[in-house]
Amino acid sequence: MTSSSDRSLAVDVQAPKSYEIRTYGCQMNVHDSERLSGLLEDAGYVRAPEGSDGDADVVVFNTCAVRENADNRLYGNLGRLAPRKASRPGMQIAVGGCLAQKDRDTIVKKAPWVDVVFGTHNIGKLPILLERARVQEEAQVEIAESLEAFPSTLPTRRESAYAAWVSISVGCNNTCTFCIVPALRGKEKDRRTGDILAEIEALVDEGVSEITLLGQNVNAYGSGIGDREAFSKLLRACGQIEGLERVRFTSPHPRDFTDDVIAAMAETPNVMPQLHMPLQSGSDPVLKAMRRSYRQERYLGIIEKVRAAIPHAAITTDIIVGFPGETEEDFEQTLHVVREARFAQAFTFQYSKRPGTPAATMEDQIPKQVVQARYERLVALQEEISWEENKKQVGRTLELMVAEGEGRKDGATHRLSGRAADNRLVHFTKPDQEVRPGDVVTVEITYAAPHHLLAEGAVLDVRRTRAGDAWEKRTAEKAAKPAGVMLGLPKIGAPAPLPVATGSGCGCD
Repeated sequence: MTSSSDRSLAVDVQAPKSYEIRTYGCQMNVHDSERLSGLLEDAGYVRAPEGSDGDADVVVFNTCAVRENADNRLYGNLGRLAPRKASRPGMQIAVGGCLAQKDRDTIVKKAPWVDVVFGTHNIGKLPILLERARVQEEAQVEIAESLEAFPSTLPTRRESAYAAWVSISVGCNNTCTFCIVPALRGKEKDRRTGDILAEIEALVDEGVSEITLLGQNVNAYGSGIGDREAFSKLLRACGQIEGLERVRFTSPHPRDFTDDVIAAMAETPNVMPQLHMPLQSGSDPVLKAMRRSYRQERYLGIIEKVRAAIPHAAITTDIIVGFPGETEEDFEQTLHVVREARFAQAFTFQYSKRPGTPAATMEDQIPKQVVQARYERLVALQEEISWEENKKQVGRTLELMVAEGEGRKDGATHRLSGRAADNRLVHFTKPDQEVRPGDVVTVEITYAAPHHLLAEGAVLDVRRTRAGDAWEKRTAEKAAKPAGVMLGLPKIGAPAPLPVATGSGCGCD
């Protein structure tokens, strides 16, 4: 017989709702998804088990509007979830990000089973909108026209214990004809320097040893207050933070790249010898049509100054092939810049129309077969240069920050992977002693491929770090809880070195 007290103990406690986030697009979206995770977990949700693939109580799509066929991809994924939602009472689907900002009510019209649509400026409203949709039993579409609160004030569930993004600005003041980002992200707004440094110091206290300063146009930081040296001052201030070993930033614009930034990079020991500098085209007429406010001479001048100040810097870039009106002579000028600049890696994109951009309606759209042929020539040239530049690393002794899950074949080859100071990916022989992500190893490079290096000999030194301690602590805590799932995002922390792309991408920097 069960007593009344026993029955009171048997009251069913509702299990917390699970969530899954699917992220598309740029680093800004990746970092926004960290915030969305933090918001949902703050509201009592838990991450869905690994391999759930849409079998969560809440599925959030954080979308990109600049990639080719972004809308087709979204609606295809939403369509696949429709029958699952119909068979699962209480399941909710939310769509946010740039495509949501652009399409707004269209999303609910095309996919009426979507519960929430929110924009780039009001990601902090997601938990409230989900609850409102549940109570009112109707879709909630809320798109703010301007930023309601700087996103970094929101809760954040960071994907790495040892490396982190730190947003210093949002939005963009440029008007590049191929890019819709300014229309969706709004005008540039900068964070207070004190708030940025306070966030970095808090991250370092938690064990983070590498940060990447993030902005749509990161080196325009300070333009709103008329301080053209604000970004270089910020880099130097990062150099004063004890325990912060590596500082990176992405993506700068050649227009705003000043000599004081180069000096700050060269003179601040923890600012890494790595620069991602979008080119887009080597042709002055094409750059003008793109509304890029620099020309070939200016671009190559920046590269020359960086190399003079930081001889071992690895420079990467973005290039668009087949922009409307691009002639063979224009394309040859792009190849010329690639030969002169000798990029370590490049993101190369075949131009494709982005709805809502001026370039989409320009005359002289280049035939697909011409774009493809030029693209293949560019990729072949860049592959050759990347390999030659990587071969120069053979015989060098490098310090690597051990990474988590960078090498897909590491398990089979009994290797680990890490990032050099210049962000090159290095696979190295696993040492006898324990090495954790976030720790630092010293190795000698023995072999070079176009997109990675090998250190096949014994590890020369292992330095256990606070970042490694933080990774170990987080891993132990995760093991004590139900298994979680990553967001399907790129690795957080320092972005991977930008390989030659095999398909179209954002190219909006």
